[in-house]
Amino acid sequence: MEFWILIGIVVLLAVYGISIYNRLIDLRNRVKNGFSQIDVQLTRRYDLIPNLVEAVKGYMKHERQTLEEVITARNAASAGLKRAAADPTDPAAIRELSGAEATLGGVLGRLFALAEAYPDLKANQNMLQFQEELASTENRVAFARQAFNDAVMTYNTARENFPNNFVANMFAFKAAEFLKIESDEKRTAPQVSF
Repeated sequence: MEFWILIGIVVLLAVYGISIYNRLIDLRNRVKNGFSQIDVQLTRRYDLIPNLVEAVKGYMKHERQTLEEVITARNAASAGLKRAAADPTDPAAIRELSGAEATLGGVLGRLFALAEAYPDLKANQNMLQFQEELASTENRVAFARQAFNDAVMTYNTARENFPNNFVANMFAFKAAEFLKIESDEKRTAPQVSF
């Protein structure tokens, strides 16, 4: 009789362990799916940037360095995206992408600030269209990033909770990293003077 009780307990523990494992797999896949949505939007953004640079090039002949910085930052961010897309649960790849995105955002901000000095460029239909498409894409990236970060939080919480942490450690479920795409300007308090 005691033997069957022991067997029953072992079976229940095994079933419970399997359910924890399957839940962690499900949550990790949600993180990957969330990142794939970011991948689509960032790829769209990166594809728009060379067209934007071409539209601006004719007007901003003296700003060649800024245009080159935009392309360099775009290429670095695109490479970071490919590395992160290979394994969205790799914290180092996500941090690298976050840094590259922050750099790209800063350089694009400088490009748009310089464009303000060129009235013909500001009125150019192509430039206006690219600005509109980039703004729309930025909004989509923000929504996709929020969904990804929600999935990361749920996954990380599940893998850290007891007794899930035993299963997570046993099967090497590593913590996922939040994707932070912020510019330095957003972190700096605005200067107000009267």
